[in-house]
Amino acid sequence: MTTTPQQDTQEPVAAEARDTAEAGQSGADRPGSDPRVGGPRGGGSGAWRAGIQRAIRAGSRPEPWKRGPVLAALALLLGLLMLLHARIPDGLKNVGSLVETFLPWFGLFVPVLLALALWRRSASAVVALLLPVTVWVNLFGGVLSDKSHPGGDLTVVSHNVGAGNPDPAGTARDLVASGADVVALEELTEQARGAYEKGLAKAYPYHTVKGTVGLWSRRPLSDTRTVDVAMLGMAGPLAKNLSAEEKAATPRALRTTVATDQGPLAVYVAHLGSVRVNPRAGLSTSQRNDGAQRLGKAVAAERNERVVLLGDLNGTTDDRAFAGLTSQLRSAQETAGNGFGFSWPAAFPVVRIDQILVRGVKPQSSWVLPDTGSDHLPVAARISW
Repeated sequence: MTTTPQQDTQEPVAAEARDTAEAGQSGADRPGSDPRVGGPRGGGSGAWRAGIQRAIRAGSRPEPWKRGPVLAALALLLGLLMLLHARIPDGLKNVGSLVETFLPWFGLFVPVLLALALWRRSASAVVALLLPVTVWVNLFGGVLSDKSHPGGDLTVVSHNVGAGNPDPAGTARDLVASGADVVALEELTEQARGAYEKGLAKAYPYHTVKGTVGLWSRRPLSDTRTVDVAMLGMAGPLAKNLSAEEKAATPRALRTTVATDQGPLAVYVAHLGSVRVNPRAGLSTSQRNDGAQRLGKAVAAERNERVVLLGDLNGTTDDRAFAGLTSQLRSAQETAGNGFGFSWPAAFPVVRIDQILVRGVKPQSSWVLPDTGSDHLPVAARISW
């Protein structure tokens, strides 16, 4: 077939156009290429934008938001439980006090729910977890920082030495080694009292004991008296060998005055009633709560502006039962401690029921001492004027 010169010219031009188009398409398909610039340069920004677009498309699809409605509901319930803990009624087996006692531990449910939400790829559950995270950080975030300061005028220690402590003499040596100026002991027994008096006598020439609580001091003591915390129906290890009359007559709190270079300091030592957990009756706190109210009234009537309360209160400062005390006194651990300062049980502390509360003095530092053989850890604080 005969071709004209015009056809001969058009065919090479068409072939060249096809080759150029194919080369451009091939270059666009190569990883890292950017069709706008015709080569690999600029491919990073293009891939980033593509990733963002894919994420937006994935998030806009209804499936991730429809997955895990139960997980999302549990996350919201957890957040509301922590946020509204003070409004949980105590009438039903004292569940309100139980929640407040272990309130910091509710934060452990957050990583569990987060792991389940990621496993289910549930966007709604992940977003719902923002509520409990925010509430927990607001409640306890500040506790995790170190608020201690150097210095101080007086070091105080409180320790429930344990009625079943196998080595009271060793516990006394550990307390002397702490270097404290004032040491409060709770859960003293008649059998172990002599060992503590002997072990602490050299370091602490002044001491007083009322029932099952006592105070040892490097400074003179005066104006000591028993504080009635209404321990009728006393229970626990201290009550095993006591008659009903002895239980009612055994003091569990005292008040004394410690002479310091800065003036008199009123010191209270208390061991409030034990808390019992019964599957049928729930959390039994009536004796402790009654004792806390009476102790709060005694502190309110205290004329000395400088007050320190040392003792095993069998509850945390988050518990509503101690509102009468926490409204007047502040916690040394929360003010000048580092962390939660858990003190019980000694083998694996999960809660702080041993407290140092103050008024009219400034906590400089607060900490927990090592195990002494008791089921409680000693707690310590350094205060200044």
